[in-house]
Amino acid sequence: MTTPLLESASLLAAVRFAAEKHRDQRRKDDEASPYINHPIEVAETLARIGGVSDGDVLRAAILHDTLEDTETTQAELVEHFGEAVADLVAEVTDDKSLPKEVRKRLAIEHAPALSPKAKLIKLGDRICNVCDVASSPPKGWDKERRLKYFEWSRDVVAGCRGVSPELEKEFDEAAARAERRVRLGV
Repeated sequence: MTTPLLESASLLAAVRFAAEKHRDQRRKDDEASPYINHPIEVAETLARIGGVSDGDVLRAAILHDTLEDTETTQAELVEHFGEAVADLVAEVTDDKSLPKEVRKRLAIEHAPALSPKAKLIKLGDRICNVCDVASSPPKGWDKERRLKYFEWSRDVVAGCRGVSPELEKEFDEAAARAERRVRLGV
């Protein structure tokens, strides 16, 4: 049985691990904000808005970009966080060896087949990303590209529905706010 203290320590270990792996990475926004803020925000969104308390889901949310964006291996994740967390991270990881357009298409196609826990992580990631693209877009992203991103995010989320009414509502509201903001140029 996992105690709250061990659960907290394990969650903090995931934060430390992700921070180390993402230490030299920055977001593509004008401020070049520290990348680690994103996975922490995803986990916090799941807990605060979605009421997610499953430790494996929260650890995987914090680690969700380590396989995709760092030199982290699946074996490392298994060693440090167990197979359940490593499998969740792998499930939400895009294959960066594929062209971007193929990855985007596959994200939409694979979303309905994700496990319920992976769908939670995808929902949290999409919520945070649409907010970021609206308020602090990557450099060079014009209005049209940002609106296409929101449309694509809606398509991904369509395949993730049915796991959390709270997160789904938050995504819908965040996407609508983001689109209004970009269309109005504010």
